[in-house]
Amino acid sequence: MSADSQADLDRHFDWIADRLPEKGARFVRWVRQPSSRWVRIPLALLLVLGGIFSFLPVLGLWMLPLGLLLIAQDLPFLQRPLADGLSWGERKWMEWQNRRRPPGDSGK
Repeated sequence: MSADSQADLDRHFDWIADRLPEKGARFVRWVRQPSSRWVRIPLALLLVLGGIFSFLPVLGLWMLPLGLLLIAQDLPFLQRPLADGLSWGERKWMEWQNRRRPPGDSGK
């Protein structure tokens, strides 16, 4: 396990938690704690399974990356690919946001 990939993953989790309502942010912080491992792993597996069956009503494709993100806390070989994918997604999101801004708007 690379400390860099763990730090990147932690940064992305913090970014996600900062954008959630308070209850959701508290849950994300709680589920990431080492003591929550017995909740995190089954939850991650259910989310991955729900993402695979996203063609069914109620389930969605959004469940797959969220489940992978949670399970990466416990499976070090997933940390680097997920951190890289999240960094790529964040860069694309920022590029898209910058293209949408009118000229002269600093985005603050």
